[in-house]
Amino acid sequence: MHGALAKNNKAVPSFQLVKDHVLQQIRSGEWKPGDLIPSERELMLQFNLSRMTVNRALRELTDNQMLVRIQGSGTYVAPGKYQSTLVEIRSIDDELVARGHRYRSQVLTLEASATPVALKALGFDSGSVFHSVIVHFADDIPIQLEDRYTNPALFPDYLQQDFHRITPNHYMVQVAPLDRAEYSIESKMPDAAVRKLLQMEAGEPCLLLSRRTWVHDAVATSVSLWHPGSRYQFTGGF
Repeated sequence: MHGALAKNNKAVPSFQLVKDHVLQQIRSGEWKPGDLIPSERELMLQFNLSRMTVNRALRELTDNQMLVRIQGSGTYVAPGKYQSTLVEIRSIDDELVARGHRYRSQVLTLEASATPVALKALGFDSGSVFHSVIVHFADDIPIQLEDRYTNPALFPDYLQQDFHRITPNHYMVQVAPLDRAEYSIESKMPDAAVRKLLQMEAGEPCLLLSRRTWVHDAVATSVSLWHPGSRYQFTGGF
């Protein structure tokens, strides 16, 4: 039936028929936020259209933030952009749980480091600093890659923490509350490693939050927070 419609309705481009169908399913509530939608192949057979045509429809809906495409997993109805406030430094787990999402983390790196990049991050001339890399998930969708360098003098037990159970933010606030912070936000294309960890499509930009914090006059931590641009936004007010 859909194939005949695609052939007979000359006024509507074929890819638009697929878009309209997907939008109808979403707006009617048949497909709910977070639901996995039919694969490209299933839609090709349903509408008797080429993969290129179906791909264009899904790509445009993804660009319009109606869908989220997770590499190696499939295409999902967008749950709405995850938000973060710029007014205060909040832990990512608190932000996500407060919005009704299920949170978990994956610790990729937790070590002492004396590389030039690590020392420069905290303004050290020598010695070593602590380095952690953690992926944060909302409903099993990767939403933030946290690449952090931490001052061992201020947080000597950092490497002994279980960051599956407590976030670095929670730990540091308990040990040495931060006095001030500086941050910047930019849109930046991720490298292949970041893109793979965040399960992003090629060509999708990230929102990168770079932040340095101090305890008294000492740099406490320097962190780069990578977020998929299609799944995340920052908000603020005063």
